[in-house]
Amino acid sequence: MSSNEKIIVQLRSVENDPVSLLERASRLLPDDIAVLSSFGAESALLLALVAEANADLPVLFLETGKHFPETLLYRAELARFLGLRHVIDVAPEPSQLADRDPMGELWAFDPDACCALRKVEPLKAATQPFSTLVTGRKRVQASTRTTLQVVEEKPDGQLRLNPLAHWTADQITAEMKRRGLPPHPLVEHGYPSIGCAVCTRPVENGQDARSGRWTGLSKTECGIHTAG
Repeated sequence: MSSNEKIIVQLRSVENDPVSLLERASRLLPDDIAVLSSFGAESALLLALVAEANADLPVLFLETGKHFPETLLYRAELARFLGLRHVIDVAPEPSQLADRDPMGELWAFDPDACCALRKVEPLKAATQPFSTLVTGRKRVQASTRTTLQVVEEKPDGQLRLNPLAHWTADQITAEMKRRGLPPHPLVEHGYPSIGCAVCTRPVENGQDARSGRWTGLSKTECGIHTAG
């Protein structure tokens, strides 16, 4: 059994307890694990679990330059509220922006290229030092995530931990209330999934939570969870 397989077995033995999962991952993979967070609609719960397990874990936030102002304020306020000590902004290279999106309008005619420039490429560079990434993805978020596992191994060998993979929207809402976690300010305005302001719209009750992302396009993912 390879070292990766041994780690996966140990992590899967506690995958039903998110805090234990994160604590064990921190012990097994010191300095080799980071958290990905959009500081979006349901991010507070995962980040609260992270803070409980190890508030020093690096939390990577993609600063695309296209966020809602509310998201940037929430990012700062939530980090302070939870006591997270290592939140890192990950931004695209200024030279790449100047070369490939000088007018800042790439999103309007080639959203895939925009996501590659502002999300996929910067995050790929920022996550190179880490063998394991923690995400807030959940099965209920979209049809593309219905088979999501708590512990998954990517084709390149990198591990992804999704502590809330099996949680329902009601469970998440209830736990956020129990913990007294502040919601993203746009949730009450019909945004159950929040990305860049230019590509996110409110949704109607009963719609797929991510149906407001890239509305009218076949696109459902930015690419950071599908690459590799």
